[in-house]
Amino acid sequence: MGIFISVPKTIECVVTAVILAAMLCLAAFRQAGVLQSSGYSNGKYFKWLKRKGNLAIGRFVLLAMMCALGSAVISLCFSFAGEWAAVIGLTAYVLFFAVYIWADRKVALRSEAAFTPRFYRLYAVLFFVCAVVSYIFVTLLNFADSVWGNEIFSCVKYCALALLPLLLIPMLALANGIAKIYELPHNNKFIKKATAKLEASKIKVIGITGSYGKTSTKFILNSLLSTKYRVLTTPRSHNTPIGIALAVNSADLADYDIFIAEMGARHVGDIAELCQICPPDISLITGICGQHLETFGTFQNVVKAKGEILDYTAERAVIADDCFDLFADYACEKSRCDCVSDIECSCKGTEFSLTLGGESRRVKTKLLGRHSAYNIALAAEGAFAAGMTVDEIAEGVAGIDFIEHRLQLIEANGVNILDDGYNSNVKGARAALEVLKSFGGRKIVVTPGLVELGVLEEKENYSLGKELVGFDFVILVGDTLIQPVRRGYFDNGGEEGKIRLLPNLPEAQEVLKGFICQGDTVLFLNDLPDIY
Repeated sequence: MGIFISVPKTIECVVTAVILAAMLCLAAFRQAGVLQSSGYSNGKYFKWLKRKGNLAIGRFVLLAMMCALGSAVISLCFSFAGEWAAVIGLTAYVLFFAVYIWADRKVALRSEAAFTPRFYRLYAVLFFVCAVVSYIFVTLLNFADSVWGNEIFSCVKYCALALLPLLLIPMLALANGIAKIYELPHNNKFIKKATAKLEASKIKVIGITGSYGKTSTKFILNSLLSTKYRVLTTPRSHNTPIGIALAVNSADLADYDIFIAEMGARHVGDIAELCQICPPDISLITGICGQHLETFGTFQNVVKAKGEILDYTAERAVIADDCFDLFADYACEKSRCDCVSDIECSCKGTEFSLTLGGESRRVKTKLLGRHSAYNIALAAEGAFAAGMTVDEIAEGVAGIDFIEHRLQLIEANGVNILDDGYNSNVKGARAALEVLKSFGGRKIVVTPGLVELGVLEEKENYSLGKELVGFDFVILVGDTLIQPVRRGYFDNGGEEGKIRLLPNLPEAQEVLKGFICQGDTVLFLNDLPDIY
């Protein structure tokens, strides 16, 4: 017992625990990134872990087995070193953790963790949790060795530390729960500050929601309105309470005339929460489909959630033509967006007739596809409601630039790249494939499939595979959704030599480098959502 509580043994326990905690945190880096992409929701993160084909837990089990076996072998080989044999056996952990971290980098995820202050705080708490748990394990093993141990147990006692990788996911969830003790009040204070700023300002608020096309419509509307007004928008795809609060709190609202707020939802009540922060004067609903059925559960819940914006709209709502009837029972003043006609599409852009307030103009945009005309029409209706004239809007349409990662055309060394990486809905995918067909030369598709469709996910990915038949080359990326795409492809006449399955986007890009040539067009269709 005296040996167990000695200073050297205590130092050994502390140093071992710190080293283990560091290795565990490095191994958990991408898992923490997935948790971040899940909105720091343990529930969403666990749902991701339970997805069919997700091997995250299996990889930790394999890591634990290899560490246990490797530690036992090395410790027994160095049994002549006495009590140091167990310490020497820890080199197996360093080796196999390093191999795991290297291999984990090859698993398909679209975006890595963003190094935000909240992520750093989560990681600090995770390190503390891992260090405490590791110290408890190491201390208990040394205690057992001092009380009941024999020569063999003294050599291999640290093999039991292989249980720690199996506890890494629970430790990450625990760290997240502890961090929320600070994060939730901090976020609520931040959101209340933004709400108060908006209430005290005279800025006009335009809210945009829908199952798809929100971000594209937001950028188009911003482009139109900016020719006449001072416009503030939520950045990129920020459409949560924190995203809206960040945009508001980082700006002086007196410098702006209009605030465009993108509003996203995965549950009934989410839009209402956003509207309580920034009640819209004008609202736009871009369209409704089965996106996010994984969290909504039913299509009716999708409609109910998106319709919440209408309960808060002060002046007027503009609703996409194909979903207008879904919101017929809402009492606010609303109009159907049917102001576009005679659409002509090519690989050079889109031309169509735009009718607002009884006046028609023929307009042209560099944006590609029929769906772009409908997005522009909805944004034009919003701009018209905000006070722009038909001529001002028509002139503004010509100046709309490509929207990053949303069927963005990039020309490089004679190759056309269609970057549609942030479009993951069914309608957007079909529109992107139609645009690809308008180009000459060989046509290549890179995709991991469609996501967040709940019970429709396998069916729609099978249909996507069917629609990929006929293209010159198809690369399926990832390990979660590509199997139904693959089945749909081969069941409908797809050719074996025209399809490849690769684990991640970098490997797909390497294959393309040795394959594409001038005149080819490559479509990156939904390059992978954050938690896939």
